[in-house]
Amino acid sequence: MTLASTMVQIVYLVYVTIRELGDRSEKAKDYTGYVALAAYVFYIVGTYLLLYLSRTREYFADHFAAEVTGNPNGLSRALVKIAYGIVEESREATKPSRLLEGTRALGIYDAKAAVGTGTAYRISSSPEKVGRIFLWDIFNPWAKLMELNSTHPLTGKRVRALSTYAEQLGLDIEFDMGLVAAEGRRLDQKRLYGTFFQDAALYWAEWLAFAAGWLVVGVVGMPQGILWSGLPFILAGIALLVKRLVMFPDLSLARQSDVLTLMGDPYASPLRGQTVVLNGAVIGRGDAGYVAGSDLKLQDKTGMLFLRYSSRWGPIGNYFFGLSQAGTLVGKQVQARGWFRRGIASYFDLSVASPENGKTVHSYPAFWQLVLGVFWLGVGIALTVFTQSLLLRARTGF
Repeated sequence: MTLASTMVQIVYLVYVTIRELGDRSEKAKDYTGYVALAAYVFYIVGTYLLLYLSRTREYFADHFAAEVTGNPNGLSRALVKIAYGIVEESREATKPSRLLEGTRALGIYDAKAAVGTGTAYRISSSPEKVGRIFLWDIFNPWAKLMELNSTHPLTGKRVRALSTYAEQLGLDIEFDMGLVAAEGRRLDQKRLYGTFFQDAALYWAEWLAFAAGWLVVGVVGMPQGILWSGLPFILAGIALLVKRLVMFPDLSLARQSDVLTLMGDPYASPLRGQTVVLNGAVIGRGDAGYVAGSDLKLQDKTGMLFLRYSSRWGPIGNYFFGLSQAGTLVGKQVQARGWFRRGIASYFDLSVASPENGKTVHSYPAFWQLVLGVFWLGVGIALTVFTQSLLLRARTGF
């Protein structure tokens, strides 16, 4: 891992150095630009290969531990307990944990992915209840896609491998992944994969639309392409507005639920938010010890989930909310209404938080998508009108 990480960093340094050389010399700029682009592409590819190596290393490490100890179940239990411990550490901390963030790739567990399994273990060490959390890890296509950016394999896959080792050793299985696999085979494949590829494209829609717009400009060529220069912004704005409609469905359809039910849903998505009402206690901030943190932690009888607050005034509004209001909610029972999203790290886009005693808090997670979509659309239209007017003046002489 050290050698691989060093090689990736060397490629990145080559990219930075060549780009700086190009900036200093106009003559070398054309040549260094291509070399710098190639180096950056190799850096991106190398980064994903490094992540793949890290995940593969974890499987070998788990296998080694199972062989040496003769107890794969011990490691299976340890994985969910460590996840639970990370959740507890975050809950009890008096300041943000730089250690957990800084050692993501080196530890036995990715701290960012700990909340899902830790949530299940918090309510009960019952293997059946924990097992439902693993359905998403193993069978949801979003899990496969999002795992590409993870330093560790998803816990469900690691426990499945350890269960296989336990069977080979003739041991009873701590977490019966056979039952999980059987339930997974009964999942509705059309519901899992029916709109996945369209949703994956929509997840990055604004960037894909922007790239498609510039591709059209490039195909048209200059000087005619200048008339199309507003197209990338128009397409990106439209894509962002469409994406917003999918991400934030009508909250009037919100249903009562709990954390374990949400985390155990194998069909959950990071794109299509589930409209949900949760009742629980705010037990702290999302980043423990950060006095201006605007995100909160909600705990109900079944587990814990992050509530993500979004001010209509952007990061500045988030800062002042965290500084002045977020602390007053800690320790109170609240009803939270918003959109649940499942990913490597799951969260809840808050719309309304109503404490038993106190001021109702309103959050606007869809607001800035609307503003940005309209802004990009306006820039594209203005740019198009401007270039058209320039062409008209050039043709008429006025």
